Amino acid sequence: MAAHYLEFERPIADLEAKIEELSKLSDTTGSGSLDGEIEALRARARDMRKQAYSKLDAWQKTQVARHPERPHFVDYVGGLIEEFVELRGDRKFADDQALMGGLGRFRGQPVVVMGHEKGRDTVTRVKHNFGYARPEGYRKAIRLMEMAERFNLPVISFVDTPAAYPGVGSEERGVAEAIARSTEKCLMLNVPMVAVVTGEGGSGGALGIACGNRVLILEHAIYSVIPPEGANSILWRGSRTAEEAAKAMKITAQDLIGMKIVDRIIPEPPGGAHSDKEAAMKAVGDAVAEELEFLAPMSVEALRKQRSDRFYAIGRSGLQ
Repeated sequence: MAAHYLEFERPIADLEAKIEELSKLSDTTGSGSLDGEIEALRARARDMRKQAYSKLDAWQKTQVARHPERPHFVDYVGGLIEEFVELRGDRKFADDQALMGGLGRFRGQPVVVMGHEKGRDTVTRVKHNFGYARPEGYRKAIRLMEMAERFNLPVISFVDTPAAYPGVGSEERGVAEAIARSTEKCLMLNVPMVAVVTGEGGSGGALGIACGNRVLILEHAIYSVIPPEGANSILWRGSRTAEEAAKAMKITAQDLIGMKIVDRIIPEPPGGAHSDKEAAMKAVGDAVAEELEFLAPMSVEALRKQRSDRFYAIGRSGLQ
């Protein structure tokens, strides 16, 4: 499958196309005379990628967060969760494959895991509704969290959605109420919960499974009350651009940690999580393991108080 390059990666794409041409030529001649030049170009491409990703603006980070080759929920489950058993349905209406979850073992520890899944190609994107969860997805999340409490299992959630699904059927079935109750369940949970924003953390669709004791975010992920395109449309009536909105909204991991909306930034490999999925998933696994170890000794009362204090404190600095 051909690599997917973002707009700011065009110079890197041109260089890597040249590397591919020289590699084919070298294979044809079999002389190895071009090996030195090819290696020098590869080193230059690595340097260009590292430099480009070290100074991304908010809109470029939005593009990276949406990159189709970034690790998705199914990748994290496959790479980090053993003996995973998916649980489906909300026992009220249907099963929503935009928000998946189940039971498994994380580094030997039994856990409940859930998260948004966007899909990778046309068939799976339609199956998972492009990561736009419906009310039944959030009611399934509540069911999973209730099970976690029943069996005293920590909860790990992976957040990656543009927003909750805004269609007529979704509204008819009470999507706002479902998100509110899922958010409430996160906040009142009697077991440790660690949430990781892996790509897009968009609107209430993200918040519904993100109100954990610890909220982590990947280096080039974003977390916002509304996607930049929506902000431009609603606030500025489309008179500006999504790029301007992204920069004004302070949605990057670096902005969010300064405002104490997230607790920890997980570094990504040079070139983003999609450039080295295994390294990215290992970094996420290591961070989650550290956070769960920190939370494990806490009592139910301490867990709920820590979560309450954490979220009540957001936006209050400088008000007293």
